[in-house]
Amino acid sequence: MNIKTDITIIGGGLIGLATAYRIHEFYPNLSIRVIEKEETVAKHQSGSNSGVIHTGIYYKPGSLKAENCKNGKIALERFCMEHHIRYQTIGKLIVATDESELPTLNDILKRGKENGVRCSSVGPEFIKEAEPHACGIQGIYVPDAGIVDYPRIAEKLKQLIEHKSGAVMLGTKLIFSRKSTSGLHLTTSKGEIETKYVINCAGLYSDKVAHMLGFRPNLKIIPFRGEYYSLKADYRHLCKALLYPVPNMNFPFLGVHFTKRISGEVECGPNAVLAFKREGYTKLDINFFELFESLTYSGFLKLSSKFWREGWNEIKRSYSKTLFTKALQKLIPEVQEDYLEPGGSGVRAQAIAPDGKMLDDFVIQEDERTINVLNAPSPGATSCLNIGSYIATRLGTRFS
Repeated sequence: MNIKTDITIIGGGLIGLATAYRIHEFYPNLSIRVIEKEETVAKHQSGSNSGVIHTGIYYKPGSLKAENCKNGKIALERFCMEHHIRYQTIGKLIVATDESELPTLNDILKRGKENGVRCSSVGPEFIKEAEPHACGIQGIYVPDAGIVDYPRIAEKLKQLIEHKSGAVMLGTKLIFSRKSTSGLHLTTSKGEIETKYVINCAGLYSDKVAHMLGFRPNLKIIPFRGEYYSLKADYRHLCKALLYPVPNMNFPFLGVHFTKRISGEVECGPNAVLAFKREGYTKLDINFFELFESLTYSGFLKLSSKFWREGWNEIKRSYSKTLFTKALQKLIPEVQEDYLEPGGSGVRAQAIAPDGKMLDDFVIQEDERTINVLNAPSPGATSCLNIGSYIATRLGTRFS
């Protein structure tokens, strides 16, 4: 197989598919190929997230996360309506259970208002009315937060791309890349692709793919596994919508929380522990080379030395259902260990700089022939269509 194309997108997750979809909308005459190493789309982060449609309340005003989440949410809901994909706007409560959390809660409220998010400060009476089993001294209510089936969105995007004469090539892994006079020559597991431009949406392997393409990002992806429990069917009434604690704003993780799914299930979690391989969804999934890379990376060592207590607490919760339950009881005191059953897990691709800083904002970097999406965790799924528009606009400067 030898293919010539204008654009090759590496990665068949939501961002890669949404980018291909938007490029077709902006530039219908361009030929596009999406290559995905798995046999299905949305196999990893896109298919194992919590299914929440985020509003953008947490993010630094003016950041790529804030702007893309706000506009991405509008675009995502419009897409769902146009293509008859069910979603629900169910609202979200961020709840403080201790007075020490109130300054952070107020900072989040301020950020939300600056980002144009509908949100309001609420007291214990409102909390009990919205979530009768929850416990809190003060909270923030975000009425426009929602839930959706993201894998279904990914499948619809794939159908639309193929309907517009694009191609989504599954089971196709990038092996090697070299520059040519007209662009890049890609060697894949299913043949050769000559392409003018490459868009790297490889998620957990985005830094490695960038290096294969000749781009040198000053960061490394470190995989963090999030593990969930689910409320057994008899206890799902304990949570009506989305119930979150006040997060530690030094981390890009939101703490263990309760999430109603579009299926009606209620997920509890996740924690956040180092994964022993980039696609390591269980404690037994180990790639010794990838684990060695993570453990010896200067950025991870500096991060670990600074936040070792928080990391140790996450590890203990990973191995102790009792401690996991105790964390959940801060929000809903009634929850007991036997109310919970094992749920799924996901792996977050977290970019970390050499100085140990966890990069909080989206990171999209480019050179003459490539655009690299190097950090797009939550709210990446919510923002996918808007990120796709952003990348399509950046491409336009090249073709014009």
